[in-house]
Amino acid sequence: MPDTPADQPSSDSTPEQRTLLQSEGQLLESAEQPLADQALLLMDEDELPEGGPLLGAASGEPLDWFPVVALCGSAGSIGALEQFFRNLPAAPGMAFVVVVHLAANQRSHLPEVLQRFTNMLVYEVEDGQRLRPNTVYVLPPDKDLSLLSGTLLLLPPTQAPGHRLPIDFFLQSLAKDVRERAVAVIFSGMGSDGALGLKMVMENFGMIMAQEPETAEYAAMPRAALATEFVDYVLPAEQLPAKLLEYARQPPLERPSAVLRGGDARPANALQKIFLLIRTQTGHDFSLYKRNTVFRRIDRRMNAHQIRDFAQYVRFLQETPQEVELLFKELLIGVTKFFRDPEAFEALQGYLLAQLQRKPVDAVVRVWAPGCSSGEEAYTLAMLLQECLDQLPTKCLKVQVFATDINPEGIDHARAGIYPPNIEGDVSPARLQRFFSPVEGGYQIRKEVRDVVVFALHNINKDAPFIKLDLLVCRNLLIYLSSELQRNLLPVFHYALSPDGLLLLGPSENLMGFQTLFTPLDVKWKISRRNNVPYSLARISHFPFSLTHQAAVPSIPPPVTSPAPRKEDHFVVLIQKMLLRTFAPPAVVINSKGEILFVNGRTGRYLEPAPGLGTMNVFDMAREEMGFELSGAVHRAHQQHEDVTVEGIKLRTESGYQLIRLTVKFLDAPDALAGLLLVVFEGMPTSKRQRRQARAEEILTRDSVVLALEKELQYTKHRLQTMVEEMRSSLEELKSTNEELQSANEELQSTNEEAVTNREEMQTLNEELMTLNVQYLTKTEELSLAANDMKNLLDATGIATIFLDNDMVIKRFTPSVARIIPLLPTDIGRPITHLTNNLRYEGLPADVRQVLDRLVGVETNIQTRNGEWFAMRILPYRTLNNYISGAVITFIDITALKQLEQQLQASTALAESIIENLREPLLVVDGAGRVLSVNRSFAQAFQVEVEQVRGQQLDQLGRGAWHQPALAAAIRRTLDTGQGFDDLVVHTTFPELGPRHLRLYGRQLISGGKPTDQLLLGVSQLSE
Repeated sequence: MPDTPADQPSSDSTPEQRTLLQSEGQLLESAEQPLADQALLLMDEDELPEGGPLLGAASGEPLDWFPVVALCGSAGSIGALEQFFRNLPAAPGMAFVVVVHLAANQRSHLPEVLQRFTNMLVYEVEDGQRLRPNTVYVLPPDKDLSLLSGTLLLLPPTQAPGHRLPIDFFLQSLAKDVRERAVAVIFSGMGSDGALGLKMVMENFGMIMAQEPETAEYAAMPRAALATEFVDYVLPAEQLPAKLLEYARQPPLERPSAVLRGGDARPANALQKIFLLIRTQTGHDFSLYKRNTVFRRIDRRMNAHQIRDFAQYVRFLQETPQEVELLFKELLIGVTKFFRDPEAFEALQGYLLAQLQRKPVDAVVRVWAPGCSSGEEAYTLAMLLQECLDQLPTKCLKVQVFATDINPEGIDHARAGIYPPNIEGDVSPARLQRFFSPVEGGYQIRKEVRDVVVFALHNINKDAPFIKLDLLVCRNLLIYLSSELQRNLLPVFHYALSPDGLLLLGPSENLMGFQTLFTPLDVKWKISRRNNVPYSLARISHFPFSLTHQAAVPSIPPPVTSPAPRKEDHFVVLIQKMLLRTFAPPAVVINSKGEILFVNGRTGRYLEPAPGLGTMNVFDMAREEMGFELSGAVHRAHQQHEDVTVEGIKLRTESGYQLIRLTVKFLDAPDALAGLLLVVFEGMPTSKRQRRQARAEEILTRDSVVLALEKELQYTKHRLQTMVEEMRSSLEELKSTNEELQSANEELQSTNEEAVTNREEMQTLNEELMTLNVQYLTKTEELSLAANDMKNLLDATGIATIFLDNDMVIKRFTPSVARIIPLLPTDIGRPITHLTNNLRYEGLPADVRQVLDRLVGVETNIQTRNGEWFAMRILPYRTLNNYISGAVITFIDITALKQLEQQLQASTALAESIIENLREPLLVVDGAGRVLSVNRSFAQAFQVEVEQVRGQQLDQLGRGAWHQPALAAAIRRTLDTGQGFDDLVVHTTFPELGPRHLRLYGRQLISGGKPTDQLLLGVSQLSE
């Protein structure tokens, strides 16, 4: 289609658009540019002057060099778009393309809706339409939109409805076509459409904005955009236009993000230098934070100072210590609020309650919340624990919540506990009343809650952790850290928690391969319980805190809490310990790997520390003479689950050789020791002959050495053969298990694909329904406005009205009805026949039934018991489809009319009485010549009956004796001019009376101060 200049309406423009364009100076006055410059901007390409592209007067850039803004959204984005356009000027110098999810089989009213909020032209995109600045283009339903050389192209969708991603499709095309002029704005919506397209916009140096999730009706799309870490600005919808205009006014510099993400100008060690500067000044190391997170925050600081080169920014940091502090604050994660993800805290409360019920009386409940920021999450835990304690009235438990962060300002703010009034959206009214005190400017946490929480500066990857914790909450902190640091922190969390302690992570965090340390309780909200498994502190030895520099000690199962022993119990324990030291042989308890878990007696004769780093492994510490016998015995006992005894092991001592008995027992009871091994060392009695033989064997011959080596080689071969057979058996089992897992994986993958397909289809259907809901909401608002207008109209008229259904049940009524029938709002839904009224009329129900049966209206005048009169009208209630859906009763107050009528009747009666008693003959005629009345004197004088005369024509009265042209002319003249006549002499002959000479006069009658068409005719003289 041909291009349409921005200042001229096309042939298919709506009347509102043509009226808008024809409004004198409406767009030009708001553009903030000279009139001549705007005229140039509104010219077509074929009108450009020769000698090169047309340049804008304000910026000196080519005409086509204007930003293209993609406004993307889904469910709930109509309100955000309204706020966005209402805060834009009439001519921002940009083109806007609105891409939202729309129902495929319904016509979209979005262009008409958006036209109400902006002075720019709003078009539904047509295939081949060229982009123009200061214009809004809306994607039509069931189409994919692409951009090529500034031309919008519509394509039929190639994906199924449940798989379509129209926002991603357009953003990728937009980024490739306009590159750094592309701007993507993500508004409210469901799903994650647009997350892939944002990467293309970022890679082509475009700008990305998102609506603040807390202000979005549906926050899924803004949160998905933020998860990509490519968003430059996150603001409420009404604040986005100001930031967009500020960005558009900046000169088109090369984006610093291009340098940050691999440009040739990027120095190899620049990022490490930035980390060094921050660590030197603040003491905190950000080298283990995710690179993308760090890049985005450095990018924002470089944009603020208009620095393009990464090395230049490093120099700027060296010269400006204040910038290091600002960058440090920029790198901090400060996203938190009260009861973030309320479902997660509801689930946590259930597990906490069960854990607290197992705590002994007067115990201390210890909780740690690292990365507490401004304290909302720490106070949330304190409130949650207090609510749990309320459900345990029989226990007196103390609560300690440790909240830590590396930001001193955040800690100070958290200690004060003062928060703005908008927390009312996150905290229920009951909790506000219980845990908060109103203060100027917001709310403050009550002192009893603040006393429970201890705030401290703490670096999670440097300082020693809090220990013996019942709960550790680390939500949405690990996602900002590198995978290496996450893997290092989880064993620290395991060490910090008490047995059966709870760990709560964020929705996007996981256990990173440490599933053996924790048992998942709630997969969705990442609630886990600490497993009481043995582990070595060497797993956290890479951390620089003092704990890891201590010698490793074996993990011993925690003692079971029991009541304080009595005096006689203490005596028995001492006796048992003495007997064990005196008569029990030295022994150790080990696991299948040889790690020593418990030592009894003096084992120094049999075990000794191995050279190098200290370990507690029995195979490394065993004396050389008993190494392979100990290994074989432990192996057989573990595999066969039976006791193994090896006798006659020669152990070299200072006085010669000693024979020992080595016993390995497999423990299967109690449950706490099941699977462990007990290794017992017992000395054997040695005779003098055996000692002499041992001394003689000290001088070993070649044959004896060979014999010993052959014996050891035979044992080694036997162990090797056993291990090979076991390995083969294990390999076969692993192959079978692998096949089963592969089959199960394929089934799960198929099921997952079906679930994803169903989810996306449901998501698309939901978005379409939301779009329809918005349109219906607009219609509902219009209907509500019409209903309000109708209500005000009925109230203003003062007409009492009752609406009934076909069963004569009241549907609604106007307030004026109370004067006639005392109705209350609670009477809606009751039959009108059940209600008393104030009428002197008993036929109302019958009249209503008659109207419903015959569909013919009824009108009558009725009177109330207090004397008021009403004109009652009953009509059928017809719908727009001409369906009878009840009846409408209206009462119009005619009391004043009735009173006037009575007064008129009284006045008429008085006038007739006066005329009737006059001795002079009189009669009253109207403009048509009819006799309205005569008095008694006239009837006697002309021998006529009063009742017979009324209604007759005057010229027919007395058999034509009154047919006098002069009289008729005088009557007509009097009625026309209002001037009466006197002494009109008429000569006529009456059949009964004979000839008569009459002298007549006439006067026009006046009623209510106004002349009527009636005339009083008097006979002043009557003679023969």
